[in-house]
Amino acid sequence: MDSVLDFLSNIAWWGWILIGLFLVAIRDIFFQKKHTISHNYPIVGHLRYLFESIGPEMRQYFVANNREELPFNRIERGWIYASAKKENNYEGFGTDRDIYEHQHIFINNAMMPFKIDKNHPNKLDKTFLPCAKVMGEFNKRKRPYRPASVINVSAMSFGSLSAKAVESLNKGVKIAGAYHNTGEGGLSPYHSNGGDVVFHFGTGYFGVRAKDGGFSMEKMIKMVDDNPFIRAIEVKLSQGAKPGKGGVLPGAKITKQIAEIRGVEIGKDVLSPPNHKAFSNVPEMVDFIEKIAEATGLPVGIKAAIGKLEQWEELADIMLKTGKGPDFITVDGGEGGTGAAPPSFADHVSLPWVYGFSDLYKLFKYKGLSERIVFIGSGKLGFPAKAAMAFAMGADCINVAREAMMSIGCIQAQICHTNRCPSGVATQSKWLQNGIDPTLKSERLAQYFKTFRKELVEITHAAGYEHPCQFKMSDIEINVDDHNISKELNRTYMYEKSHVPFTNMQTLKDCLYLGGQLEPSPQTN
Repeated sequence: MDSVLDFLSNIAWWGWILIGLFLVAIRDIFFQKKHTISHNYPIVGHLRYLFESIGPEMRQYFVANNREELPFNRIERGWIYASAKKENNYEGFGTDRDIYEHQHIFINNAMMPFKIDKNHPNKLDKTFLPCAKVMGEFNKRKRPYRPASVINVSAMSFGSLSAKAVESLNKGVKIAGAYHNTGEGGLSPYHSNGGDVVFHFGTGYFGVRAKDGGFSMEKMIKMVDDNPFIRAIEVKLSQGAKPGKGGVLPGAKITKQIAEIRGVEIGKDVLSPPNHKAFSNVPEMVDFIEKIAEATGLPVGIKAAIGKLEQWEELADIMLKTGKGPDFITVDGGEGGTGAAPPSFADHVSLPWVYGFSDLYKLFKYKGLSERIVFIGSGKLGFPAKAAMAFAMGADCINVAREAMMSIGCIQAQICHTNRCPSGVATQSKWLQNGIDPTLKSERLAQYFKTFRKELVEITHAAGYEHPCQFKMSDIEINVDDHNISKELNRTYMYEKSHVPFTNMQTLKDCLYLGGQLEPSPQTN
C-alpha cells in the first residue's frame, strides 16, 4: 500500500492531466452512446460542444459586424448602454448604416425647427414628454390616467425576471416618471417601490386567481384598493413571442414567494392555457372589461399580437354600438421575445409590429374609434427614430422590454429560458442576481428613458412640431427600393392617422391625471 501511495505521490502534475484525459477517452469510446462526435473523436470532440455553447457570445463580439446581429445589433445595444450610463452615445464620421437598405426610415425635417420659449416645459426639463391622450377619459372612468412618459416598461413578470431586476425597473420608472407593467406573474413586493404600475394578467390570472384557476374579482378589487400606485389594468389576449399559445410554469421553479404572489401551489406545475376562462367571445370580453373598470375605477385595456382581423372588427362594431370597450390597446409585434417560445411560433405566428399595427389602426380609424383609444406600441421601438415612425403611424406610447433589460445590464446572451442568465436579469439564481445593484441599475433605466425622451423631443422639434403626437404619416419615408419609389408611410400602409387633440406641453404638465402621483385627484380634467 505504501509503495502505491509513493508511486502516486511521485506522479507529476502533467501526469495527472494525462491520466484524466485517458479516462475521458475510455469513457467516450466505450461507455457513452449519446454523442457520435465525442465517440469518433475522443477528448477533441468535447471542444466542439464547448465552442457551440459559447458561440452566440463570441459571435456578437468577434464575428458579427456593428449592424448585422439580431435581435439587437451592436450599435443599438451600444446606444442603450451609453444612454443608460449617461456616456457619449454619439457617432463620428457619419453613419455606417446602409441608408439605401430596405425599410430604412427617413424623418422629413422642417426648414425651420420648432422654437421653444424660455418658460416652455422642455426648456425647464429637456426630458419632459408625457402621453398626449388620457386613458379612460372617453369612457369616463373614475380614475383616468395620463402616462407621464411616452416610453414605459413593457410586460415582464417576476419569475421571468429576477427579483432584483424587477426592483431595479420599478425604482427606475419612479425616477423617470414612467410606468411599470407587471407582466402576468402578479403584483410582487418588487413592483412596490413607488413607480406607477399597470397591472397585467393573462389566462393564468396570477395575482387575481380563484381556487378553480379562474378570475377573482374580489382579489382584483382588494389589490387595487391596497395599492393606489396601480394606475391601469391590462388584459393579455396574446403576446408577440407566442400568440395563441399557453405555457407551463414548472413546479421546480415555483418558490414559496412566487406561489404566494401567483396564487398557486408550491412545487406543482401550473398551466396557462391559450384561452381565457372569464370570457369566450368578443361581447363577453367587452362585458368583462366594463365590470373590472366599474369595480376598480381604473382604465382597462387589452394587449395582443395581431393576425386575423375579423374579431377585431367585431370589437370595433360593439364599441360603436354600445360606447363601451377598452380604454387602451397594446399592440405587440411578432418580433417581440422576452417570453420563451418555440421557434415555429416566435418566427412565424403573428405579424411584425408595423404590419400588425397599421392593419389594426386602420380598422379602428375607419370606424371612427381611433381618437377614443390610447394606442401603445411594443416591438423593438425603444429607439427615437423608430418611435417617431410609430407616432406617425398612430401610436400614443411606447412600451419596451428587452431595451429596458439591456439598460440594467442584459448582454443579449439569449439564454433567458435556461435560468442561467449571466447578468442576473432573467434568472432566479440568487448567486447570479447578486451582481445587480438596484440603486445603480434603477438610475441607469431612468437615464435611458430620459435620454430617449430628450432625443425624441429633439427629433420632433427638428420636424417642426412640439409633441410627437403631431407627426403625420407623410413626415416619415421608408425605403421600398431606391428613392424614386420610396414611399411616405401613408402611401405605404394606405391610411392617414387621426388627429390627436393637443394644445401644448404646458397643458399636459398641468393635467390632473398626469402619472407619478400616488393619490390621483378625483376632479375632472
